[in-house]
Amino acid sequence: MPSQFRFFPEQASTFASRIDLLYFVLLAITVVMSVLIFVMILFFMIRYRRGSKVIRGPQVGSNLRLELLWSIIPLVIMMGIFAWGADIYFDRSYPPAAALDVYVVGKQWMWKLQHPQGKREINELHVPRGYPVRLTMISQDVIHSFYVPAFRMKQDVLPGRYTTTWFEATKTGEFHLFCAEYCGTDHSRMKGRVIVMEPAEYQAWLQSSTGTFASRGEQVFNDFRCGSCHSPEAGNRAPLLTGAFGRPVALVGGQTITFDENYARESILHPQAKIVAGFGETAMPTFEGQLDEEQILALIDYLKSLSGQAASPSAAPSAGSSAP
Repeated sequence: MPSQFRFFPEQASTFASRIDLLYFVLLAITVVMSVLIFVMILFFMIRYRRGSKVIRGPQVGSNLRLELLWSIIPLVIMMGIFAWGADIYFDRSYPPAAALDVYVVGKQWMWKLQHPQGKREINELHVPRGYPVRLTMISQDVIHSFYVPAFRMKQDVLPGRYTTTWFEATKTGEFHLFCAEYCGTDHSRMKGRVIVMEPAEYQAWLQSSTGTFASRGEQVFNDFRCGSCHSPEAGNRAPLLTGAFGRPVALVGGQTITFDENYARESILHPQAKIVAGFGETAMPTFEGQLDEEQILALIDYLKSLSGQAASPSAAPSAGSSAP
């Protein structure tokens, strides 16, 4: 029976091999420098031990070439590693435009995940192999951290602010999901799994859902009568939302901000924080304490759909499609 012991988790995403290579290079440099320092210490201990016949008086002199050599070479190596790490960091920071969206809410002590096509999961995330997946995440209580070792992916999940990360799985199977930030008594039990499926299998799994996430957001929008102000029939009582998501918004005071997830959330919970130019002091009430994080995410997905940005069932990989 083969051994199940592994020094490192398997590599199951496009970033895993890149991150591992950088890590091993850093480890090799650390080992080489540590051995070199240890050998030099040992050498001087023996050479200048008590009773040895060596010159111990002060020696005045310098070697400019040697001093430049041991200063410039480490500088070049460290700057090269910095550029290498920065390249990986920026690639991780900007998901592809065609990435599949999944919304994540962390709470003590579980992961709640929502697919725009309607599927909802707890402590499980189903994704297709070979397709980039963008996670938009927020915490309902304290700081959590979404960590999948096999993908070499870890992103803090914060209360009050959306964070995003993305990955592209390269292998099918089940992979551990952990919370990597101590979040309370049952932190160690806040775990789950990521299930990577073939695209055709994933599409069949998605089709068993009823209703999209945007349609759920539309229901919240109607239940709280948001259209009584944010519609053409309201007579310019509030900014129109159709086509607004993703575009710049001019604010009172001359500032301009992009209508993104964090701005939408702030406007729902703290409508007086950033007032759109031309509307003066808004009469919109705060919905803090009336909407939970899942309802807010649903509303945001509905706003995206008004701008043609929300995912639809056709945006998921189909049985006959191939990875990009």
